[in-house]
Amino acid sequence: MEPAPKRVSSWSVREVLEWLQERYPSQVGALQKAVMKHAISGRALLRLREHHLLLLGVDGEEQQQEMLQDLLLLRVQQEVEELSDICSECFPA
Repeated sequence: MEPAPKRVSSWSVREVLEWLQERYPSQVGALQKAVMKHAISGRALLRLREHHLLLLGVDGEEQQQEMLQDLLLLRVQQEVEELSDICSECFPA
């Protein structure tokens, strides 16, 4: 059985950079500098909002919307995993 993927909130700065490289290869240069400068881990990544993206150098509206959508998906994924944990504790198999 394959191990469960690591939760986004547990990602290191390097794992955040890997995710950005995979999702935004054309933007990764500028983003990489900002992520490293501000030590953006998975927990911080989940908290990013539109004004943070501007500060990180993501200034194109289309790119911002795409990233905000991806970040929302990551937050939903995190919530589902946490709810799953709660349910499995309340209702063990």
